Amino acid sequence: MSRRAAAWLAWPLCALSLALTVLSLLLLNLNLSHPGTHIYAPWLDNTLTAMSYAPVGALIASRHPENPVGWLLCLFGLVISISHFCAEYAIYALLAQPYSLPAGQAMAWIVSWLLSIINGLTVFLLLLFPTGGLPSRRWRWLAWLTAAIVVVGVISSAFSSGALMGVLGPIQNPLGIEGFSGVYKVVLVIVFPLLSVAAVFTLFVRLRWSAGVERQQVKWFAYAAAANITGIILAYVIPGVMVTPLWFEWLGFALNIATIPAIPIAIGIAILRHRLYDIDIVINRTLVYGALSVMLVLVYFGGVVGLQRLLSPLMGDSYQLATVASTLAIAALFNPLRRRVQAFVDRRFYRSKYDAAKTLSAFSARLRNETDLTTLSDDLVEVVKETMQPEHTSLWLRPDTSSRDHRAN
Repeated sequence: MSRRAAAWLAWPLCALSLALTVLSLLLLNLNLSHPGTHIYAPWLDNTLTAMSYAPVGALIASRHPENPVGWLLCLFGLVISISHFCAEYAIYALLAQPYSLPAGQAMAWIVSWLLSIINGLTVFLLLLFPTGGLPSRRWRWLAWLTAAIVVVGVISSAFSSGALMGVLGPIQNPLGIEGFSGVYKVVLVIVFPLLSVAAVFTLFVRLRWSAGVERQQVKWFAYAAAANITGIILAYVIPGVMVTPLWFEWLGFALNIATIPAIPIAIGIAILRHRLYDIDIVINRTLVYGALSVMLVLVYFGGVVGLQRLLSPLMGDSYQLATVASTLAIAALFNPLRRRVQAFVDRRFYRSKYDAAKTLSAFSARLRNETDLTTLSDDLVEVVKETMQPEHTSLWLRPDTSSRDHRAN
């Protein structure tokens, strides 16, 4: 497909996704105007997903139509927007204003089986990123198995009793049959997670054996996915298993929402190769300042609690004094801790660059004190071999023509 034809197909798909998202938000507003009406819980996630995946997918598909990753992003955003629109439409037509709009039950039925397609697109996106092909022919079984499971999931969910596992509240699947619900639950809860784990493993295989551009591309995706998974854990997993303060849940929710667009943006940077090698700097800064923030928070709360216990017998209410002292301690510890954490991260995760920097620093120190040109030449060649590890190294020095011209005159 030519770029022009790809653009004529990709951007209308993107426009359709955005239009359906806008209509979904309008229906959501109408549903909110009726108190007691069931609210479609993942409306914000779906909105951000459609508004980020579809444009990035259209941009990639229009510039690299041969790479199926862009088309998968377009389809992912479109299916998400269709699911969101159908859910809001069904809630309005069947709950908020019963039978005010036609085909409410049909919309509920469509919502019932779209999740299997979304899961299948996710697995294929993991399998084909970033090159558009499988890591090797040995993984063809996973692609065929995923396609087969998507078909089974669509059929079983289309006839399961609950519409999208109860996400539409009291609305039931109009074509639901009780026996299909068990099959759909197995596919959704067991089979698709196993397929996703296998697809994620292919990314580790690519990262292990790739080099250069492809390795940097996988790093971008892995970084965004790790950030999104962290947000999900903080927002839903930890509050689900233990009691957490409200600010912790809001922090996890904000991180989860902020990182939803991060995955398609990272894919776009990787495929389009815009500032591709900046990912090493981003990862480095995240490790350094993430660890530093955790340490400073522990120092702050530990200092506040410890000083309160020490000073309360002498001064009574010592909360303000403990807070001030902890704040001053953080200000004093910031730079020393940052340097130590930076050195640890460089040694642990960027060993080759750390060793190269140390070698260049030592050579710079020798350069200031060495005057013998032959010795400097040998040292320079050794430094280049050690830091850059080329296959061949040679040094050419320009002849000193100034003294020869002076003697000729």
